[in-house]
Amino acid sequence: MEVESTERMKKVHVKPINIWEDFFKDKTHGGHRYSTEEFLALEAREKLFHLDGGKTLLDFGCGSAELLTYYAPKYEKLVGVDFSPSMLREADKRIKEKGCNNIDLILANHETLWDHLQFPFDRITAAGVIQYLTFQEIDAFIANASKYLNPDGKIVFFDVLDPRLYPLWKLGLFAPKAGVLKALYRIWCDLWYSISATLKNRPRNIYGFSHNPYKLQEIANKHGFEMRYVQSMYYEYKYHAIMFRT
Repeated sequence: MEVESTERMKKVHVKPINIWEDFFKDKTHGGHRYSTEEFLALEAREKLFHLDGGKTLLDFGCGSAELLTYYAPKYEKLVGVDFSPSMLREADKRIKEKGCNNIDLILANHETLWDHLQFPFDRITAAGVIQYLTFQEIDAFIANASKYLNPDGKIVFFDVLDPRLYPLWKLGLFAPKAGVLKALYRIWCDLWYSISATLKNRPRNIYGFSHNPYKLQEIANKHGFEMRYVQSMYYEYKYHAIMFRT
């Protein structure tokens, strides 16, 4: 599929290769807990703290640029990448509204984006998107990212589903009024959604895969990176994986 370029959106040949690209192809907003600008600003501030500087940034899975526009004042040049055409249309609108002239957008997935980059980056990040990749795809992503990362650069995966905490969240145990009845109700809803999704040929779980941080650390070490992980401030069942060269 070939898309028309805008002032910021580059022409890239990309076609859906998995169920997630098909699922998100017409979505217009990311999966943030709240969509208010106040919350987005707080979430971006936390992520900027962990990004910790740099002048150039690549954001894979940028969605509708809800965080990317908050990153923009801190960087000289930013590139947002997403495999959803509808998300990038919303991103382009938001970038224009916010007057962020230092952001370019690319329509591509985790495999095709590397052929369209023109310079290396100080920071390569992905927020709430790594759960849609398998460990094998994450391995390949880190290998490719390392080729486009400046010597003192970092790769940061934000909001990765923690397999140790995610099941507890699904049961509602982090909710203000947690209890047995609420947990049983969540189990029933999850079962019903799974059945309905199967019948409609949709993903059974829109949150994707949960990834053990120690497995991510193993992959990072394989490619010459140290990795530390920290708990997300705004999502009890997610963590951030911060990778840097030794």
